[in-house]
Amino acid sequence: MSFELLANSHEYRHWLSDLKTRYRQVQLKAAVAVNTALLQFYWQLGSDILVRQASASWGQGFLAQISTDLVREFPGVAGFSERNLKYIRQWVQFWGAGSEPEPIGQQAVAQLQSIPWGHNLAIISKCQTRGEALYYVQQTQAHGWSRAVLTHQIESGLWQREGRAVTNFAHTLPAPQSDLARQVLKDPYMFDFLSLSPEHTERELETALIEHVTQFLLELGAGFAYLGRQVPLQVGERDFFIDLLFYHARLHCYVVVELKTVDFEPEFAGKLNFYLKAVDAQLRQDGDAPTIGLLLCKSKDRLVAEYALSDIQKPMGLSTYTLSHTLPEALRGKLPSIEQLEQELGRGDDAQSPEARGAGV
Repeated sequence: MSFELLANSHEYRHWLSDLKTRYRQVQLKAAVAVNTALLQFYWQLGSDILVRQASASWGQGFLAQISTDLVREFPGVAGFSERNLKYIRQWVQFWGAGSEPEPIGQQAVAQLQSIPWGHNLAIISKCQTRGEALYYVQQTQAHGWSRAVLTHQIESGLWQREGRAVTNFAHTLPAPQSDLARQVLKDPYMFDFLSLSPEHTERELETALIEHVTQFLLELGAGFAYLGRQVPLQVGERDFFIDLLFYHARLHCYVVVELKTVDFEPEFAGKLNFYLKAVDAQLRQDGDAPTIGLLLCKSKDRLVAEYALSDIQKPMGLSTYTLSHTLPEALRGKLPSIEQLEQELGRGDDAQSPEARGAGV
C-alpha cells in the first residue's frame, strides 16, 4: 500500500490516534511519577535540614553552603538554589515535621507530594492553618486545579464559604445526597469578575453571568453544567421562565438558580418551590435525583431564611453574592454622569464645527 493510501486509511488513522492517546497517558504518568519522586526528595531534604540545624551548630550560612555544593555538582538545577532550599524547609516546617505540633500522617504527606511544587508553595504562603491548607491540597488533587485557579480559590476564601448556604437538605434529601448537596453550595458567591453598578437589575446580573460563564462555572464549583437561561416551563395555560438551569454531574440532578438583586423575602422560596416541582414533572428523567434550587440574593437575614425554608418540601438553598467591581461609596456622586459627559462632548464638537472656526477668523 502506498504512503498516501496508508495515511488515508481509516484503520491506520484509528490506530495512530490510539497510539497518540496512549503515549500522552504515559507522558502524564511519567510527569506525575517524576513530580512525586522529586517532592519525596524535597520532603526528606527539608526534614534533614530541620533536624541538622536543630541538633548541630549550623546557622543560616549552612543553607548557602549546601546550595553552593549542590549547584556545583548539579549545574542548572533550579531546585538547589538557596531560595528554594528555604522554601523546602518552610514547607516541611509548616506541616510540622521535626517540630511541634505533631507532624501530619503519611497519607497526608502523600497528598502533598501528588501536586506540583508551585502549588505547594502557593498553599503554604496563603493559608493560615494546616486544616485550611490540607483542604486546598485535597481539592487540587481532586479537581486538577492549575496554580492560577488554586490561587484564586484561596484568595476568594473558598474554604470558609463552602457548605455555608442556608438549606433544607437535611429533611428533603436522603443522607448521602443531602451531605453532598450541602457541600456543593457556598455562601457568599464571589462575582468579582463582573463590573456592574450598585443599582444593577436581575436581568443585568443574569446577562453578565452568562457573558462570563466560564468564570461563573468556576465559582459555582466542579460538576455544574450550564443548560440555559430563561428556560420556559408551561404549567396549565401559563408560561414561566427559569432564570438559570444547570445539571450537576455528581449530584445527578437539575439545579435551578434564581437571581434576586434585593434582600431575601420568604415568598421567594415559595416561587422557587413551584419551579422545582415543574422541573421534576417535566424535565426529570429516570435516574435523576430530585431537582435542587438555589436562591442567590443580595443579602439575607439568616433566621428569616431558616424559617422560610423549614416547611418547604423541595430541596433548596439560599446564598448571597458579592461584587467587587462596583463603584466605591466614596466616589459615587463625584464622577460626571453620562448626560454630563455627552453635554461636554457636544460642546467640544460645537467648538470645532465649521461655523465656530469661521467665527474665529
